[in-house]
Amino acid sequence: SLRFDLLMQLTGTLRHGIGEPSVYHAVVVIFLEFFAWGLLTTPMLTVLHQTFPQHTFLMNGLIHGVKGLLSFLSAPLIGALSDVWGRKSFLLLTVFFTCAPIPLMKISPWWYFAVISMSGVFAVTFSVIFAYVADITQEHERSTAYGLVSATFAASLVTSPAIGAYLSVAYGDTLVVILATAIALLDICFILVAVPESLPEKMRPASWGAPISWEQADPFASLRKVGQDSTVLLICITVFLSYLPEAGQYSSFFLYLRQVIGFSSETVAAFIAVVGILSILAQTVVLGILMRSIGNKNTILLGLGFQILQLAWYGFGSQPWMMWAAGAVAAMSSITFPAISAIVSRNADPDQQGVVQGMITGIRGLCNGLGPALYGFVFYLFHVELTDTDGSEKGAKPNMSAIIPGPPFLFGACSVLLSLLVALFIPEHTGPGMRPGAYKKHSNGAQSHSHSPQGSGAEGKEPLLEDSSV
Repeated sequence: SLRFDLLMQLTGTLRHGIGEPSVYHAVVVIFLEFFAWGLLTTPMLTVLHQTFPQHTFLMNGLIHGVKGLLSFLSAPLIGALSDVWGRKSFLLLTVFFTCAPIPLMKISPWWYFAVISMSGVFAVTFSVIFAYVADITQEHERSTAYGLVSATFAASLVTSPAIGAYLSVAYGDTLVVILATAIALLDICFILVAVPESLPEKMRPASWGAPISWEQADPFASLRKVGQDSTVLLICITVFLSYLPEAGQYSSFFLYLRQVIGFSSETVAAFIAVVGILSILAQTVVLGILMRSIGNKNTILLGLGFQILQLAWYGFGSQPWMMWAAGAVAAMSSITFPAISAIVSRNADPDQQGVVQGMITGIRGLCNGLGPALYGFVFYLFHVELTDTDGSEKGAKPNMSAIIPGPPFLFGACSVLLSLLVALFIPEHTGPGMRPGAYKKHSNGAQSHSHSPQGSGAEGKEPLLEDSSV
């Protein structure tokens, strides 16, 4: 009957999506998710201060610390499961739980912060997105594709904080929360209806009842593999030392600009927009040029160098023009993570993309927890109290060192310097012939998958990345 045919077409659409999988499906998913959260920048700061009036940023660090720890433990597991069951279902799962706390902001702030903490179990969208991109791109295209995804993240934050701040002042926080919830629902519907599965059928089990070994389900098994593979270990240490200050910076920098440097709300919104636009250019145009001209590893080193300069400038800078100059440098430092994801993807086997990207995203999740707590503690230690959110104490300057206005940023520069020293030892592989087995696995994905459960014990002793000697 006609109804049955329509039902079957709808079921097929929900299962397979619309059209062939492309990078643009991943771009839309990332944009909508982080645009929704970007709208809440101002209301979230207000609710956080009202809920925890004492030591606001220390409580912020504790909340995000729990979330980051859960992300750190779950990201490798979710990445590995997406290697088996496909990317679409886990995209839906991660986006849903990442955005689940949004409507609770006005319903119950305590539940809002509790759900944010627990949502870390599934808030690992980037690991699934990068695995999705790896499924549908050739090796030489991945750095550009990863740069596009990262640039989309920056693009989502170009206008959303300013829009959220304007709507919050003009119509109240409730409207902003409703709008962010609607955008999150739109993202979920887009995944359900439009996003096709990227993992080939031959690389997945015949049914959802296929056995999953404890080796695959144990998050610590994936973490132990970090130490067994020298390249993965170096990359994870590099990511940890470089992203730790970046995560802390995100949690307090905009309020730092307002209270310590003296930026107005409009100037902060303009700063976010300008740095976001420059980051988009850096991660699309500049990244591609650098990858072709100086190579993957040197691009990582250059990005880390820009990050050191940026953080040192933030730490010693006390004038608005210094913040603007450092913001331009910060945009150039945004090339680091897509370059790291590219070097990981180029050297990982097709059926290990989710695992290794999950490890990297898990490390970032841990930094998202430790970074805000570290910055809040250092600000507190140096008597730079970041608790004034309404600007009631106009003209009041917090106690701060005349030589080092931003002590946490200087600590961050030292951390990134260590990251740069570690990254010097990451081997770079540029030839297509260094992983001959990888193309065999592409052509015979079903066979490689069928042997993975039985070989899980031996697989733990093999490197996740090919030819990873230092």
